[in-house]
Amino acid sequence: MKINLSNAVPFENRHNAPTEAEIAEMLEKIGASSLEELIDQTVPKSIQLEKPLDLPSAQLETDFLVEFKKLASKNKVLKSFIGLGYYDTFVPGVILRNVLENPGWYTAYTPYQAEIAQGRLEALINFQTVVMELTGMELANASLLDEGTAAAEAMGMLFSSKARDKKTASKFFVDEKVFPQTKAVLETRAEPIGVEIVYGSIDQLDVTDPSLFGVLFQYPDSDGLVRDYSAIVAAAKENNVKTAFAADLLALTILTPPGEMGADVVVGTAQRLGVPMGYGGPHAGYFATKEEFKRQIPGRIIGVSLDRAGNKAYRMALQTREQHIKRERATSNICTAQVLLAVMSSFYSVYHGPQGLKNIALRTHGLAKLTAKGLAELGFELGNKEFFDTIKVTLSSHDQAHFSSIAVGAGMNFRYAENEVFIAFDETKSLEDAQAVVDVFAKASGKDTVNLAPHAEELTLELPESLTRTSEYLTHPVFNSFHTEHEMLRYIKRLEAKDLSLVHSMISLGSCTMKLNATAEMIPVTWPEFGQMHPFAPMAQTAGYQELFANLERWLSEITGFAGTSLQPNSGAQGEFAGLMVIRAYHQNNGDHHRNIVLIPTSAHGTNPASAVMAGMKVVLVKCDEKGNIDIEDLKAKAEAHSENLSSLMVTYPSTHGVFEEAIKEICATIHQHGGQVYMDGANMNAQVGLTSPGNIGADVCHLNLHKTFCIPHGGGGPGMGPICVASHLVPFLPGNPLVKTGGKNPVSSISAAPYGSASILPISYAYIAMMGGEGLKNATKMAILNANYIKERLSGYYPILYTGTQGRAAHEMIVDCRGFKEVGVEVEDIAKRLMDYGFHAPTVSFPVAGTLMIEPTESETKAELDRFCDALISIRAEIQEIEDGKVDKELNVLKNAPHTASMVLEGEWTMPYSREKAVFPIDYVKENKFWPSVRRIDSAYGDRNLVCSCIPVEDYASEEA
Repeated sequence: MKINLSNAVPFENRHNAPTEAEIAEMLEKIGASSLEELIDQTVPKSIQLEKPLDLPSAQLETDFLVEFKKLASKNKVLKSFIGLGYYDTFVPGVILRNVLENPGWYTAYTPYQAEIAQGRLEALINFQTVVMELTGMELANASLLDEGTAAAEAMGMLFSSKARDKKTASKFFVDEKVFPQTKAVLETRAEPIGVEIVYGSIDQLDVTDPSLFGVLFQYPDSDGLVRDYSAIVAAAKENNVKTAFAADLLALTILTPPGEMGADVVVGTAQRLGVPMGYGGPHAGYFATKEEFKRQIPGRIIGVSLDRAGNKAYRMALQTREQHIKRERATSNICTAQVLLAVMSSFYSVYHGPQGLKNIALRTHGLAKLTAKGLAELGFELGNKEFFDTIKVTLSSHDQAHFSSIAVGAGMNFRYAENEVFIAFDETKSLEDAQAVVDVFAKASGKDTVNLAPHAEELTLELPESLTRTSEYLTHPVFNSFHTEHEMLRYIKRLEAKDLSLVHSMISLGSCTMKLNATAEMIPVTWPEFGQMHPFAPMAQTAGYQELFANLERWLSEITGFAGTSLQPNSGAQGEFAGLMVIRAYHQNNGDHHRNIVLIPTSAHGTNPASAVMAGMKVVLVKCDEKGNIDIEDLKAKAEAHSENLSSLMVTYPSTHGVFEEAIKEICATIHQHGGQVYMDGANMNAQVGLTSPGNIGADVCHLNLHKTFCIPHGGGGPGMGPICVASHLVPFLPGNPLVKTGGKNPVSSISAAPYGSASILPISYAYIAMMGGEGLKNATKMAILNANYIKERLSGYYPILYTGTQGRAAHEMIVDCRGFKEVGVEVEDIAKRLMDYGFHAPTVSFPVAGTLMIEPTESETKAELDRFCDALISIRAEIQEIEDGKVDKELNVLKNAPHTASMVLEGEWTMPYSREKAVFPIDYVKENKFWPSVRRIDSAYGDRNLVCSCIPVEDYASEEA
C-alpha cells in the first residue's frame, strides 16, 4: 500500500456529516441526479453567485489551533484595575470544566420544551433568586444581554408604564456618574421612542418636574462613590417618578440593597460572579423589579409550576409578554437571554454561598481600603470617603502619561480621566497587588513606598449604618449545601442529566440552525489571552483581538456580498435594531427625517416588528400568498402608498416558510424604486452561504446570527451574536462606542455596552470559517439543503408538507402540517411531547404557522440520525392513526400522556390502556440509549396563575429531598 504523507482529515469532513454514499442514497430518495441539480431546483438561478467565495484556504484543526495561538499571544494581558463594570474573576475549575467547556450545557436550546430542560431551568431560577435577594427586589428575569441594554430596557419599561398623571412626561434623568458605555446605549434607545435624556448631578435633580418620569443611579457610581439614595427615592415616589439603579451584585453583599431604598428597578451585570471579562462579553445582564411590573418586565422569567403528577416543575412563565406574541405592540425586542453565563454565575453563587460571596466582597473592599490608606500616606488626594472597590485619586493630566508608563511597566492598567486616576479591585487581586499599586505611585512621584502589611491586620468594615447591609440573603439550602468540589460537581451533573442537548440527538428546530459546535472551535474561548482582557484596555495591548476582528469583518463582508461589518450587536434581535438604526441614520443624513414606514411580511419573526418600533418606525404589514411567498401586488401597492415616507422593508431569505422566493430581486427593486432600503433578516443564512448572498439579491443591510450559521452554540438560550453587514453607502453609520473607536465616520450610538459586543465568543465563528474555507462553507449549505429535502421526502407520505419552491423543493427547512389531527383531539403539542419519549427535542412548534412543526436538520447530521428522527415521526403518525381508527381512547393514549417518566412507569400499579414498553420504548433504537424526561407534562396555566420565580420554598425543598 502506498503511503500518503499528506493524508489528513479536513475539518469539513468532521462538520459536514453525510458521506458520499449517504449523499447518493439521499439524492436517489428525493429524485435528483446530483447535488448540483438539487441546488438548481432549489435556489433560483438568477441569484446564484457566479464566482466562489474569496476566503483563505481551509486549515486543518491542529494547524489552525497552532496559528490561532500565535494570534492570541498578540494580546497582552495585564492586571486590570480599570473597573467601570468589568472585573477580573476566578472561574472555579469545577464550573469551568463542567459547564463552560461542557457541550452538555452549551449545546442545549432555549428551554421552550421544559420537560427536557429542568436542569438549566433550576440553575436559572437559582440565578433569579440570587438577583432578587441581593438587590432586595420582588421579581427578576433569567438574564439580559449586558448592563447597558438592561438599563435601556428599564428606561423603556418605565416610559411605557407611566402613571396617568405622567402620560406626557418624556424626561429620563441619568446621573452623570453612570457608566459612559451605559449612557451611550441609553442614548441610542431613547431618541427613537421619544425619550429625552437629561444628565446632571444627583444633587441637582428636581423630582417635582412634571415632565420627569424616571431616574437612573449608578451604585456604586463610576467614580467609585457609594451614597444613600433613600431620601431621593422617597421624594421621587411622592412625585410619581420611578427610580432605577444600576448596581454591582458583589457590592450588594455588604451594601444596603436598592430594594430597601425603595427602588422600582435594579439592573446590572453578573459578570464578576465567575464569568471572564472576555473583552466585553458575553456576560449575564440582570433585571429586577417589583411584582407590579411582572407583565411589563422584558426578557424571560423562569417560574415554578406543577407537572401532571402534581410534582413541582420549572418552566418559562408569562410568555405572552414576549415580542413573539406582541409583535408591533411590543416595547422590547428581547428574544433571548445569556443563559450559559447566567448558569455560570448561578453555580458560582451556589458554590461560594452567602458567606463565601460576602468574604470575596470584604476582601475586595479591604484591598481597596488598604491601598487608599497607603496612597494617602504618600500624600495623594483621594476623591471618595465612602467606596466599595474603586479608589479615586487626584492626578494632573500632565502627570498621567508618566504614571501610566510606570504602571504598564509593572504589568498594571489603571483608568484615567481628566486630572483623575481610578483603581478598581476585584476578587483576583491580593495584598501583593495592592502593594504593587502603592509602589507604582511611590516610584512615579519619587517617594519611598509605604509598606501595607502592618496595616492589613487593622482593617475593619466602617461604612455608615445607612449603607451597611443588615438583611439576610441566599438562605435557601441550595446556596448552603454544595461548597465542596465533590458536592458541587455532583449537583452540576445532576442538573445536566435532566436536559436534552446535541450530545444526545439532533435538535431540528426550524429557524434555529442547531449545527455542530466543534471542539476545536470552542477551545480558544477559555484561553486567558481572550478571556482576561478588559474591553477598555489600551488598544496597543489588544493587537490579537484587532487582527481577529479585521479578518472576521472582511470574511463576513465577503460572505454577505457587502462592504462593511459591525461586530457590536450581541444578539440577533440587537442586529435587527442596529440595522434599522443604520438605515434611519442614512435617511436622516440625506434630510429624509420623515421616512419612518417599514414594510414587514405577516410571516416575519416577532422580533422584526418589535425592533422596528424600537427604532421609531411605523409598521405596515404585507400579505403573504397561499404558497407562503410575499404577495408582490400587495407589496407594490403598499410601497406606492407609502412611497414618500418609506424607510425600509424587512425580509427574511429564504422565507420564514423555508422557500427561496423567485421574485426576491423584484421585491428589493420595488423598495429601492420608492427610496427605501432593504433589511434582510439573517436567520436563514445557512441556506445562502456560498450559493448566493444578501448583497447579490439586492439587500442593503443584513444581520447574521453567528449562533446559528457560524457555529456559536446556543448555550441553552444565549449567548448569541448578531453582527450587521452593510452596503458601502451605509458603512459611515455603523455603530460606535464612547471609549473605543469603532464604527463609521458618522456612527450611530452604541447598540451594546462593549465596543465589540460579546468579543470572546467571536473566535468560534472565526475558527469555523478558517477551518472550512470557502468551498467547505458552500458544501455545508448544500448539505443543509440536501438533508432538509431528504426529511421532506421521507415524511411526505405521512404528513402534509406546507410550502415548497416552484420545483417542489424546500430550502434548508420545511413545515410539517399537523392541524388535521385536531379532528381526533391530537394537538401539535402532543406530538412535540411524544417526541421526548423517542429521545428527540421537538422541531419549532407553531411558528410561523400555528399547529405546525418547522424542521431544520442542518448539515451536521448523518443520514442515520435523520432516519432515526424520521422513524420517530412516522411511528408517532401510526400512533395517531390508532386514534383515528378508534383503536385507542382519545384521551388515554401515549400522545396525551407524553412524556413518560421513569417514576411513572416504575412506581405503583400501571393503569394505562397501553403497555409500559410502548410508553417508554416505542421503537427499538430508544432501548439502546434512553433519555428520560425528569417530569411529566407541565401545567403552564397553573404556573402563570401562581407566579413563583425564586427557589422552591424551603419546606417544599425539604419534603422533596426526603
